[in-house]
Amino acid sequence: MKALALVGGPDHVCYRYRIEAFAWALAERELMLQAATISPNVWRRVGQFRRARHFDLVVLQRKLLPFWQLRMLRRASRCLIYDVDDAVYQRDSTSRKPAASWQRMIHYWATVYSADAVIAGNEFLRRRTMAYIAPDRLFTIPTCVEPKQYTLVTHRRTGGASRLVWIGQRSTLPSLNLCSSHLAAAEKALPGLELRVICDAWPQLPAVRIVPCRWSAPTEAADLSEGDIGINWLPDDEWSRGKCGLKVLQYMAAGLPVVANPVGMNCEMVLHGRTGFLASTPSQWAEAIARLASDPGLRQRMGVCGRRLVEQRFSVDRWGSEFARVVRSVVDRTAGRCEETSPASRPSSGEVLPHPLATDWLPVESGLSPGVVASQG
Repeated sequence: MKALALVGGPDHVCYRYRIEAFAWALAERELMLQAATISPNVWRRVGQFRRARHFDLVVLQRKLLPFWQLRMLRRASRCLIYDVDDAVYQRDSTSRKPAASWQRMIHYWATVYSADAVIAGNEFLRRRTMAYIAPDRLFTIPTCVEPKQYTLVTHRRTGGASRLVWIGQRSTLPSLNLCSSHLAAAEKALPGLELRVICDAWPQLPAVRIVPCRWSAPTEAADLSEGDIGINWLPDDEWSRGKCGLKVLQYMAAGLPVVANPVGMNCEMVLHGRTGFLASTPSQWAEAIARLASDPGLRQRMGVCGRRLVEQRFSVDRWGSEFARVVRSVVDRTAGRCEETSPASRPSSGEVLPHPLATDWLPVESGLSPGVVASQG
């Protein structure tokens, strides 16, 4: 059987981490994956949609299509799955227009309604989507990484020699710029502190020394291993709460402790005092970063805990078979063939993993008072 993924591009981060990463598992279910970049040219796009009829399954990723194009794709697709990992039903955090958009919401509703199934990247997106689709057509699969691709960092540097690191697309740089005062406070506490930015553009942060590292897929893991502390700042809004936490997953896979504000998936992935620190104010960021910079042993222990969290909760191995099972069950159901009920040991179709804070296998190594967690969080 053949599966077609209609995506933003073969190197697009969403495709690489949410679909391509599971190609091996789809193959085990006899689904051979092909990817096609959705053409910006209308007539070429029409041709792409017409060719969809030659596939047993089409996965549309994130894109909200004009109604007539959505109808064309729906009619050509034997089975259509929509994969969403952002709050695409509204404008993003950097938009100068109001975040709420009726046009986007209506297109989102139409896409969800037209699909045979929807795969949401986190619980927040699942809750936002469940009003528009039957529960048995809605699934939650988190964004995952392959920990084996990351070398576990050995922490040795101390004080101002410690390196902060941030990774992301240029579209997310405005979020990094928003924590300028937080980084300034950290640099004041640790003179000489540097921030390694892995991207294809660079932020405007005069308070801290920027070390630019041009992003590429083959080198991103190695570039992360040159850092000591991963950082992530999210605006406190709907768009950010729909993010699936890839930055944090990459930091933890590389064995880096994380300092982040308590918004969205940061709260689920950064376990305060165990895999990093949740902090809101500039003084809290400075305290958290200084604590980590002064203690390589603490960074090492937190890094190991973060790596373990990724392996057990957010890894390709953990979710690959479940992703393929969900996809194949939708294909079979659409074709009128219901797959046998999966073993009870696997997550059910709509189940979300238990909240990581419920686990007791991560040691508490805080050193900071719980107040840094943002009683705000």
